[in-house]
Amino acid sequence: MTARRPLRALLLEDNRHDAEIIRGVLEADGFTCDMTLVQTQGQFTTALSRGHLDVILADYQLPTFDGLSAFKIAFAARPEVPFIFVSGTLGEEIAIEALKTGATDYVLKSGLSRLVPSVRRALGEAEDRAERKKAEQALRRSEAYLAEAQRLSHTGSFGWNVGTGQIFWSHETHRIFGSDPTTTPSLELVLDCVHPDDRPLVRKIIERASTERSDFSAEHRLMMPDGVVKYVRVLAHRTPGEEPGGLFFVGAVTDVTEIKRAEQEREKLRQLEAEIARFNRVSMMGELAASLAHEIKQPVAGIVADAAAELNWLRREPPGIEEACESASCIIKAAERVAYIVDRNHALYSREGTQRELIDLNAIIREMVVLLRDTAHRHSISVRSELDPALPARSADRVQLQQVLMNLMLNGIEAMKEESGELSVTSMRTKDGELLVAVSDSGVGLPEAGPDRIFDAFFTTKPGGTGMGLSISRRIIESHGGRLWASANTGRGATFQFTLPMQP
Repeated sequence: MTARRPLRALLLEDNRHDAEIIRGVLEADGFTCDMTLVQTQGQFTTALSRGHLDVILADYQLPTFDGLSAFKIAFAARPEVPFIFVSGTLGEEIAIEALKTGATDYVLKSGLSRLVPSVRRALGEAEDRAERKKAEQALRRSEAYLAEAQRLSHTGSFGWNVGTGQIFWSHETHRIFGSDPTTTPSLELVLDCVHPDDRPLVRKIIERASTERSDFSAEHRLMMPDGVVKYVRVLAHRTPGEEPGGLFFVGAVTDVTEIKRAEQEREKLRQLEAEIARFNRVSMMGELAASLAHEIKQPVAGIVADAAAELNWLRREPPGIEEACESASCIIKAAERVAYIVDRNHALYSREGTQRELIDLNAIIREMVVLLRDTAHRHSISVRSELDPALPARSADRVQLQQVLMNLMLNGIEAMKEESGELSVTSMRTKDGELLVAVSDSGVGLPEAGPDRIFDAFFTTKPGGTGMGLSISRRIIESHGGRLWASANTGRGATFQFTLPMQP
């Protein structure tokens, strides 16, 4: 304590002359005293509750109060403040007993030369205690932050003393392995938790780390007692052991189960997207085949008629050679037209048979929302879904319905990509008991040619469009006994809706 800051002292003393002597001794040694003098228990308790105190000095015996009772009150209320007895009646046994109960020191009034060293020592010890307490609080806070960070990142820490076999786990590591924090971890416990198919790999990594004394990393599965499988990623770094030549590893174990599941879901979606794209191609070939069959039918009918006419001209007496040649020329031109059509479309595919199964329509909608969300976000388009949770399952071709939803949602995104907007997908049951799905956008709206024209094969308003998506979609819905139609929104955009009848 320096003269720069006053010594804030609480003095319990009933003798004002002694109080002045005590103040004088302290100030003579460089202290500037901000001293509060009290004589009764009430005054002492009140002063104790006010502001900061550096030290408490107390006489042992007062007319209405005693120093030992004061110490007990002070120790309960302000244990961090040093308490020094300054008395003329304090016997050695009493002084020793006071120190045992926690008092900082005692000074006899007949030997006040000890007061300043005692106060300085008490202030130094109090400062040390405060620093230790601050460090302990910082450590506890750091440990709490670390534990919370581990919990949030699903990453636990561990230590492994190879020489002794001891393993140390953080609380999060215990949680990952599904063990009680009071359980002592061991290599046997680790291997017991590892998935049976991955144990040979983990055992080999452990043996290699202990013999080659090198860092290691691994990714493997854990099998929980309830049969749940977890994926973990382990990374360990070799550190010097406590014993000379000892081997100690410090590492982290991260629960990557959710990451793995997300990767698996993304892979499923990629496969689904590829399957839908393939089905779209096959469906388009089916539509083209049907259209081209009609296109070829006309010239083939002409060929038959011209061939019959040619025969008639050749059977005449005399034969009508010139007329027969003209019919032959018509046959050649019609055949060339057919050949051109065939050459232009050298591979025509028929649609594969549908695969009906019990499907959850809401689940298919959610899949399509996830699949197309990135495409929508690239054009600053938000996707919102409102699904009736009570929608019953029904029998349908899953891939075909995915194809319909993809076509409708992509059309909506295409209509809004220039000015952004919101794509809304809803599902519900109608009053007639049918399942209804609506896809609504705030885009350019329907063409002036009429809302029903857009379902015609090869009709398109998009540059480079095939005009087959909506035609295919309508035929799919109709093959399921439903209906697909479009209507203009009030304001901007359009809404495409389809129904599917309920089935037992």
